[in-house]
Amino acid sequence: MQIHDRVKRLAVAGVLAVSLVAGGCGRQDAGGPPPMPEVAYITVQTRPVVTTTELPGRTSAQLVAEVRPQVGGIIQKRLFTEGADVRTGQALFQIDPSLYQAALNNAKAALARSEANLSAIQLRAGRLRELLAEKAVSQQDYDDAAAALKQTQADIQYGKATLEAARINLAHCTITAPISGRIGRSSITPGALVTAHQPLALATIQQLDPMYVDVTQSTADILRLHRQLQQGRLNLTPDSRRQVRLLMEDGTEYPWKGTLQFQDITVDSTTGSVVLRMEFPNPKRILLPGMFVRTMIEEGVHPNAILIPQQAVSRDPKGNPLALLINAKGIVEQRPLTLDRAIGDAWFVSSGLATGDRVIVEGLQRVRPGVPVKAVSFETGKNTGGKDQHAAPSVETK
Repeated sequence: MQIHDRVKRLAVAGVLAVSLVAGGCGRQDAGGPPPMPEVAYITVQTRPVVTTTELPGRTSAQLVAEVRPQVGGIIQKRLFTEGADVRTGQALFQIDPSLYQAALNNAKAALARSEANLSAIQLRAGRLRELLAEKAVSQQDYDDAAAALKQTQADIQYGKATLEAARINLAHCTITAPISGRIGRSSITPGALVTAHQPLALATIQQLDPMYVDVTQSTADILRLHRQLQQGRLNLTPDSRRQVRLLMEDGTEYPWKGTLQFQDITVDSTTGSVVLRMEFPNPKRILLPGMFVRTMIEEGVHPNAILIPQQAVSRDPKGNPLALLINAKGIVEQRPLTLDRAIGDAWFVSSGLATGDRVIVEGLQRVRPGVPVKAVSFETGKNTGGKDQHAAPSVETK
């Protein structure tokens, strides 16, 4: 009886073991190989792209005049409103003119005295010339009379010059605006003593329309542009580097466009850059001298530019840019890239890609080089069987 129970238990255990083995084999056969990862890609196509460069700078007035006295004296009046617009020739300060008026009167009297003596000396010199011909007077007497005549004539010329100088000094007692523009605050008040050509300016006038913007550009960027032009990778339009846009400190765009005036010919040895000067209209006086701004200068048109989304570019441990591509066999390849700049949400690729290349945009984390993948168009989201007929997404330039 015991032997019979033992045989029954062994038979049951064998049946269970066979069932487990059979079940395990069935599950393994049902699973099969793992599915291929699915990735989304774009097809590289070239198109013309206008590139711009952003350069920071500061505004400056087109004309700046520091008002200084040309004669010394006590300031009697201030004849302008601080912060107002003034015009050329407008009176700004009045210096006490009493001393200069007296000097003018003295110069007039001295000139009149010299002119009064002239007639008598001319007549005497004429008579002595006639008498000298008859040898009625000595040569010395005539020479003395001729010298006196020349001295009187010289005194008259000196008196006229002195009179003109006195008249100019008297006119300078009224300090006028040398240019039209907006005047700042006054550094002196009535009653202050000023001297001619003093270092401290009485006020400063600045012409605010138009305004200059001075920016710096590195010589490396200038050489890069020249190299791209020589290689035919960049074309200049008639307005290239002429029409300039301006961004204010708060990020808003200035409503008027400016023009590039000139590029300096001297390189700053400390920064390796040159100065570019732009001119912007400023009819509403939005721009003020010394403001920090950013200029957007058009470099030119790249006729065959390649743009890919920034999410398609990764980096190796050394920081070099890479992209994963799908070859004709549907296998992932790794391609090193050379990037020029970021334009909007895309990278401008200088080298590493060609027209027709399929660049993986989504699913990068699920694949590696050498792995076959299921290719899906990024634009349509449909399986194309390894062939994509759609262009790369449009990316706006800054």
